[in-house]
Amino acid sequence: MRAYERLLNYVVVRTPSDEHSTTSPSSQCQFDLARILADEMTALGISDVSLDEFCYVYGKIPATPGYENKPSIGFIAHMDTVSDYCDHDIIPVVHKNYDGGDLPLGTSGRTLTVKDFPHLPSLAERTLITTDGTTVLGADDKAGVAEIMTMAEALIKENIPHGPISIAFTPDEEVGGGTDHFNVEKFGAQFAYTLDGDTEGEIQYENFNACKADFEITGFAVHPGSSKDTMINACLVAAEINNMLPGLEIPRETEDYEGFYHLTGMSGDVAKAKLHYIVRDHDKNLFEARKETLRHIEKNLNEKWGEGTVKLMITDQYQNMAEIIAGCMHLIENAKKACENAGVAPLVLPIRGGTDGCQLSFMGLPCPNLGTGGHAFHGPYEHITAEGMDKAVDIVVELVKLYAE
Repeated sequence: MRAYERLLNYVVVRTPSDEHSTTSPSSQCQFDLARILADEMTALGISDVSLDEFCYVYGKIPATPGYENKPSIGFIAHMDTVSDYCDHDIIPVVHKNYDGGDLPLGTSGRTLTVKDFPHLPSLAERTLITTDGTTVLGADDKAGVAEIMTMAEALIKENIPHGPISIAFTPDEEVGGGTDHFNVEKFGAQFAYTLDGDTEGEIQYENFNACKADFEITGFAVHPGSSKDTMINACLVAAEINNMLPGLEIPRETEDYEGFYHLTGMSGDVAKAKLHYIVRDHDKNLFEARKETLRHIEKNLNEKWGEGTVKLMITDQYQNMAEIIAGCMHLIENAKKACENAGVAPLVLPIRGGTDGCQLSFMGLPCPNLGTGGHAFHGPYEHITAEGMDKAVDIVVELVKLYAE
C-alpha cells in the first residue's frame, strides 16, 4: 500500500487535541486512531506492539539476523491534529494530474492559489490531496504516520537488511504535550527522527527556544465623569505594553533564524486586562534578552502606574535541540545522504516552531525532524502529494539502509 492510501484512511478519523483539557491524552478521540494503528502494526508483523493508557503506540522491528549490533534507530510521528477547522467530518479530495494552477476547494469559496502558495507549479502532474476547503486535512502529522507505516511494510515484505528499529506514535503534539508521557526506555532507540516537517527532503535540527508570556493588568475603575488623575484604564495599559515591543519583530515580518513576539490573545475592560504572547528565538542569548525586555516593561509600567498594576508570568516551553544534535551530527549527514540516494535534494532548514523531537532530544533521545511532503498545515488550504509522500518513504528507507552498513 502506498503512503497516500494510508493517509486517506487516517485523516477521516478526526483526532483534534484540546488545549483546554487537563487529561492525558487531551481528547479521547485520539484513541480511535491509536487502536487502528496498533492493529495495523500487528498485522504487518511489527513486534512488541502496545498502546498505553496515555495513548502512546509503540512497536519494534527486530534487527535482521547478523545486524543486531547495528545502531538502533527510531521513527516517530504524532496522531493528533489542531482543533481549528476540525469540527466536522473531513473529506479528503484526490486531484490526479494536478495542473499546478489555482484550484477551487469544493464549494467552500476558498481557492488554493499560486499567489498565496508559489510552490504549487512545482507540484504539476502530481496527485494532489486536499479537503473540500472546510476542514484541515490532517497531513500534519498523519502523513508522517502513514510514511512510517509504509516504511515498516517495505522493510518487512522486501527483506531489506536493517538494524533494530523502533516506532512510536504520540498524542497531543499540537498542544505541547506530545512527550509528557513518552517512555524513552521502552522505545529503546539510540537515536530517532520525527517525520513532522513540510517539503520532502527537508531536514531540521535547529528549532526555536520558546516560552509563553502572560501579562495581567489591574486598572483602577471610577466613573469617567470624575476620573481626572484617578482612573487607570487596564485596556490602555495593555495597549501601552504592546506598543513598547518592537513592531517589526512579529511573525509576519520575520523569517529563517529571526525571532519574534507574537500576541496570541487579549481581553479585558477598564478594571482588568490580559495579554498573551508566545516568544521565540533560535539564539539562546537573544531569547533571554527578549524575556528581559518583557520584565523591563513590567518594571517600568509599575513604576509609572503603581506597584501591582502589571504582573508578568513567563513559562518556558522548549529549547533549541541544536545543542544536543551537535554531538551526533551523523544524524544530519546521513539524512542528507539518504535524500541524495532517494533522488531528492536535501534541504536543511531551521524550524520556526518546535516538534516532539526537540523535547525528546533533551530527554536523552537525539531526534531531528524530516519532511513529509506536506504544505500549508493548520488550515483549510493544507495539501500534500502522493509522490511527495513516496519520496519521504524512500528517504527513511535509505536512512535505515545507511545505519545498517
